[in-house]
Amino acid sequence: MTLLELEERFSTEEGCRAFLVELRWPDGFRCPRCDGGKAWGMRDGLLRCAACRYRVSVTAGTVFQDTRSPLTVWFRAIWWVTSQKYGANALGLQRVLGLGSYETAWTWLHKLRRAMVRPGRERLSGDIEIDETLVGGSEAGVSGRETETKALVAIAVEMDEGRTMGRLRMRCIPDGSQKSLEAFIGEAIEPGSVIHSDGWRGYVTAGLEKLGYGHEPVNIKASAAKAHELLPRVHVVASLLKRWLLGTHQGAVSLAHLDYYLDEFTFRFNRRASQSRGKLFYRLLEQAVAVDPVPYDALIKGVRGRPRARHRKRRRHAASGKGQLRGYPIAMICNPCY
Repeated sequence: MTLLELEERFSTEEGCRAFLVELRWPDGFRCPRCDGGKAWGMRDGLLRCAACRYRVSVTAGTVFQDTRSPLTVWFRAIWWVTSQKYGANALGLQRVLGLGSYETAWTWLHKLRRAMVRPGRERLSGDIEIDETLVGGSEAGVSGRETETKALVAIAVEMDEGRTMGRLRMRCIPDGSQKSLEAFIGEAIEPGSVIHSDGWRGYVTAGLEKLGYGHEPVNIKASAAKAHELLPRVHVVASLLKRWLLGTHQGAVSLAHLDYYLDEFTFRFNRRASQSRGKLFYRLLEQAVAVDPVPYDALIKGVRGRPRARHRKRRRHAASGKGQLRGYPIAMICNPCY
């Protein structure tokens, strides 16, 4: 529950590794090569299988693979991320842990965001509100669901009693067509559920009944009520999402990475009623050892490209004391992910 409790339990590398062993093999160690069930620890932190003598790393195949930082620092980072009510950004993580570079903090957060979605998680069920929202800056000359530079985000929320909300699912979709909406619905919603949507033709022509869903569309244009009154839950979520992107991340989110920010928002939203920070810490660690590792080059592939070299050049120029822009050193404003 507190940082002092975290420091008391996970103050050593051995304690962190032992906890990861419990998370990876809750029913007992299993060798990935021979499926042997017995191993002993070695001085370098690896495990040696008693049957085939294969050396096994507890961090291999997890978020922590190939890390050069101590696991104690990783555990502090995960506790800090899960203890922040409104989310965490890379600059804040860098300051709290004293990391050597902004790039390191940014990379750690993106690796953890990929662990915020549990593999094989259950789909939404029951009565579901669904709609889309546009995320991005101002865009002239377009209307409705049309966009050239913004991202179209599909939102599905379980409807509880009154106007309360259950679980949430979100995903970027290429457009508002029948094909895109059917793919999102099939991924996020259990067949047999009843979908409440607006009168958009992408839902009406989707043939949701043939896919095993009930469908109750609401024609907003023909109704005297406003959209946020007919579909209140998805509109509240859309407003909270945009406020979160602007408040926590100052709106500086690359559209290529937006899906992973949506995963973080969903992780926090679905656990908004949890009173135990320790349980969130445990869940994120549990999922961090269950997802595949993502190296830094894969995180930035197709997003930044060659501008990395220009960034390094500007940073060296700023370090010399020559580069200034509006009174601020270039090194302070040249963030690599924007």
